Amino acid sequence: MSEETPRSQPDDGDGGPAPGRDDDARAAAGKASLEQALRDIGGAGREGLGAAADAGRALRGLLLADLALARAALGQALIWMGVTVAFGVAACLLTMAALIALLQTLGMSWLGALSITAVTCIAVTALGAWMAVRYLRHTGLDATRRQLRRVGLGDDEADEDTAGARDRDEEPRA
Repeated sequence: MSEETPRSQPDDGDGGPAPGRDDDARAAAGKASLEQALRDIGGAGREGLGAAADAGRALRGLLLADLALARAALGQALIWMGVTVAFGVAACLLTMAALIALLQTLGMSWLGALSITAVTCIAVTALGAWMAVRYLRHTGLDATRRQLRRVGLGDDEADEDTAGARDRDEEPRA
C-alpha cells in the first residue's frame, strides 16, 4: 500500500486550516496505523512460527538423544540377559552337580543337597533378572514423553500411572 499525501486545501481566510484538511490527516494517520498494526501482526506471526520451529528442533534433538540412550540401555539389558541365561543354565547345572556330589560325600541327604544348590542358582538368576529390568527401564523414552506431556500431547493418565509405579521402584539418584 502506498501512502497518499493529504491534498492541500486553501485557507478560509482566518489563518486556520480548511475544514476538510483535518479529516484527510486523520484518515492518513488511521491508514498508517492500520498498516503498522498489520506489519506488527505479521512480525509476531513470523516470530511465533520461528519459536515453534525452534521448539520442534529441540524436541527432535531430545527424541534422538532419548533413542540413543534407549539403544544403549537395550544393549546393556541384552548383555545382562545373556549373563542371566548363562548362570541360569550352565553354571547352575555344573554347580549343582559338584555341590550335590560334595554334600553326598559329607553324608547329607539327596533332598538337602538339591535344595541348597537350587537356592544358590535361583539367587544368581534373580540378580541377573534384576539387572536386566534395571537397564530396560531406560528404553521407556521417559524424557521425551515428559516433554510431550508438557506441550499437551500424550495420554497423561496412563503415563502418570506407569511413571508413578516406576518412580516408587526406582532407587534415588544423587
